[in-house]
Amino acid sequence: MAGKDDMLGVILGGGRGSRLYPLTKERSKPAVPMAGKYRLIDIPISNCINSGIYRIAILTQFNSVSLHRHISRTYNFDAFHTGWVQIWAAEQTVENTNWYQGTADAVRKQLLEISSARTEHVLILAGDHLYRMDYAKMAQFHTEKDADITVAVQPVSREDCGRFGILKRNPASQLTEFHEKPTDPVILDEIISRDDPAKPYIGSMGIYLFKTRVLIDLLRTYDYDDFGSHVIPAAIKTHKVYGYDFEGFWEDIGTIRSFYQANLALTEPVPPFNFFDQKFPIYSHPRFLPGSTVENSTLKDVLLAEGCRIEEAKITHSIIGLRSQIRRGTTIIDSILMGNDYYEWPETSEAKAAPMEIGQDCHIEGAIIDKNARIGKGVVIKKFPPGTDLNGDGWVVRDGIVVIPKSGKLSAGTKICP
Repeated sequence: MAGKDDMLGVILGGGRGSRLYPLTKERSKPAVPMAGKYRLIDIPISNCINSGIYRIAILTQFNSVSLHRHISRTYNFDAFHTGWVQIWAAEQTVENTNWYQGTADAVRKQLLEISSARTEHVLILAGDHLYRMDYAKMAQFHTEKDADITVAVQPVSREDCGRFGILKRNPASQLTEFHEKPTDPVILDEIISRDDPAKPYIGSMGIYLFKTRVLIDLLRTYDYDDFGSHVIPAAIKTHKVYGYDFEGFWEDIGTIRSFYQANLALTEPVPPFNFFDQKFPIYSHPRFLPGSTVENSTLKDVLLAEGCRIEEAKITHSIIGLRSQIRRGTTIIDSILMGNDYYEWPETSEAKAAPMEIGQDCHIEGAIIDKNARIGKGVVIKKFPPGTDLNGDGWVVRDGIVVIPKSGKLSAGTKICP
């Protein structure tokens, strides 16, 4: 059976991350902070480790320094363990002088390293999805079907077909057709794969398990750039490609709106994604911070990370990230504070001019405040209507959500309102 000893996990670091800009202004998509203390890359790496896959490669290209730093600090196996987590950065070689042109092209340019790993199977994963999955179960299905390729699929409603690559599957679970974000009613009527009237379709999750020899053959034979749009549709016609059902929580964190909603959902009493699963934990960099201090404040439906100080504030339905400093009189509603990378010495000239904190008497609603922000006294931020896109001085609005970029500054009294 395909398992930990014969499987290589390859995590795609993503492109420019333009849909998540400005959160990706200084970092790659997988390095974007999540849930107050994690990064998006922690999700697929943790899933691999929990599934018994200990050889993991991350393919990176854009703004990758912070991602490299996080990986090197966090995922180190000891000398008695055969596993490794490696960064495979885009590079120029005698054969290849270009950047990665797509997901398949990125893997093609690393076929030498993939061959050197000498595993029978390669698991291709995205670095910007939120989900918990035991890949060992998918590998067992893959082996039982003697599949060349197995694609993880999830149920999709008719209304959501325009957001996914939709696959048609026969009763034996073999995939027979692929349609990219179909909306034509005639096509939709022909590609139903499930008996469930609410979700009669299956959509690709961007998780692919290949026999290594099949992957190498496909990428060397054809000049495909992308797995979802090119490799899988072509392979369905020539190889045994099967669909593996996954019905757990899964979210593509590809836009500012989806990132915002997925984070705030974690503040619910029973969140759709549980970071507290003891059998399948999500790992991250251990920081050894002190517990957070909350002084005479009101917090309701708040996910609070460690190392914070909150003074006489009111916080509702929000994420408060590592080392956040929130001063008295401030109200925070429906917002994500990513926190700070370090504690600032108050004696420095920069701290005296504009401390790295949320200042006194601020009102912040419907916003994402990236790391190391300096928000002055009396700043007001309010929600914009969904779909609104604006560029301001030190701030932007994306799909109605106000975003303060990393290390951003807002002077005292600044008002960002519809």
